Amino acid sequence: MRDQLRGRGVSETVIDDAVLILSELLSNACKHGRPLGDALAGDGDVRAAWRVDPAGRLVVEVTDGGGPTRPAPATPSVTAHGGRGLNIIRALADDWGVRDDVRGEVTVWVVVHRDVHDPAALHRRDDFASRVAAPPVAALPGLDFADAFDDLD
Repeated sequence: MRDQLRGRGVSETVIDDAVLILSELLSNACKHGRPLGDALAGDGDVRAAWRVDPAGRLVVEVTDGGGPTRPAPATPSVTAHGGRGLNIIRALADDWGVRDDVRGEVTVWVVVHRDVHDPAALHRRDDFASRVAAPPVAALPGLDFADAFDDLD
């Protein structure tokens, strides 16, 4: 993916975001989705694709055989070991969504950047940190700093 996107003149910051997004999508497909086709879980495939369309949009997609739940951002606890993937994607991407097809396949698509040829694509967006920042522990009702370490005893 990196080599192909570099060959298309995509900036390193956008490529870094795309690689992280692809990793999150593949992880989610392997963890929550069924394999494509008739293969047993663990033996099947998922499909990944990316493209820079004629308008300069970088789109990344991952398709699996569907799962018991629909892909949706979660609100994990402060101490949770997972559940942040789609929130990371929402923070990095310009747009994302889910597409179902008649065979039961589910595709999560992400517009990583609306125009990779725009000079602004060379730099991270100024509001990136505020979009991924967690609320301070003090702002979470009923939770104090010590609660975050209760399971370490």
